[in-house]
Amino acid sequence: MPKQSRWLVAVAAIVVQLCLGAAYGWSVFVKPLVKAEHWSLPAVSLTFSLGIFCLGIGTVIGGNLQDRLGPRVVCSVAGVLYGAGYFSAASAVAHHSLAGVYLGYGVITGLGGGMGYVCPIATLVKWFPERRGLMTGIGVCGYGMGALVMSAIAAPRLATVGVAPTFVLLGAAYLVLIVLGAQFFHNPPRAAARTQKESVAHEFTTTQALRTPQFWLLWLMLFFNVSAGIMIISQASPMAQELAGATAVSAAGVVGAIAIFNGLGRVVWAAVSDWIGRSRVFVLLFLIQACVFFALPHFHTLGAFTAAVALVGFVYGGGFGTMPSLAADLFGARNMGGIYGCILLAWGCGAVPSPILIARVHERTGGYSLAIYGVAAAMVAAVALPLLVRPPSAPEHQRHVVSVSAQTTAEPEGVK
Repeated sequence: MPKQSRWLVAVAAIVVQLCLGAAYGWSVFVKPLVKAEHWSLPAVSLTFSLGIFCLGIGTVIGGNLQDRLGPRVVCSVAGVLYGAGYFSAASAVAHHSLAGVYLGYGVITGLGGGMGYVCPIATLVKWFPERRGLMTGIGVCGYGMGALVMSAIAAPRLATVGVAPTFVLLGAAYLVLIVLGAQFFHNPPRAAARTQKESVAHEFTTTQALRTPQFWLLWLMLFFNVSAGIMIISQASPMAQELAGATAVSAAGVVGAIAIFNGLGRVVWAAVSDWIGRSRVFVLLFLIQACVFFALPHFHTLGAFTAAVALVGFVYGGGFGTMPSLAADLFGARNMGGIYGCILLAWGCGAVPSPILIARVHERTGGYSLAIYGVAAAMVAAVALPLLVRPPSAPEHQRHVVSVSAQTTAEPEGVK
């Protein structure tokens, strides 16, 4: 395959991630659903948590399948599931079924989104080993920007045609674009001369990686980063309207600002990690979030509030931009789909408690402050995690291979 064609893989990855990232724009549907269907805020918010949790499960399924079947097949199936989930959610809204929304947008779209998310990342890591941080950051940048595109399309249509027709339009567009983009995904030819030594010493299977403490440190780092950012993303629109006095339209602009900086953060922090190191980037991410969350309840103007939550989006995206390269650095790129897919289960788990927490705290106290301060304290504690990360020892059987190889290639004693 011609070398320049790897850039087509990169473009396709951005398009697919742009579609999948629409999940982060869920908050634009919250008030319309609460108003039209008279469902409670926590009940509607649970859709988002369920969707991200199922997304985490989907990354495990998709990551392991794409290692065996290839990214093209798995991402194509993911696109069909993702679009079908939107169609199912549209039908559920039309029939006033909250359980149907959970099944469609939460379960089906979530599983499809997770299966699709891991495919372009695992593929880019293999095609761009010399720019691992930058290229995975660019790839997942599309995911961060997805909410911006979706909110711009959805907000005016929600006001005119309602939720169900908007779901149908989005589902049809995303199904077509994801399946088309998937056709560009495939693994590069094996570059044995370039990677043989690295593969022998540093390539882990998914099972081997799961047995290392380093894997679980990475899992916890992503869990904490997700829990903080997802709290704001899930309630960005209603929070802007309450804390900063935004209108529904200007609140959609806040969602868009988070999406822009979420996308930029994935590129910027990933590139910075190539320079200062992945672990140091995560230390900075947690410290910045701690400061912003402690200050956020005191921002009551739209400009200050938007700047603060945009910064949250910026560092939140940085975690997703940096983590794939950190995982590949520690465990190798050969089984990246399965290993990173398992790490991304932390995404799904991290998405469950904080959106539910902030919705319930608001329902009980009438404000968001208590939940926000709790997450700020968690970010302070999380700073210790990246400081503990060290490269793992090579798997035992690979250490044996390296030892045997060294013995067979060494010069005989006495030869000068």
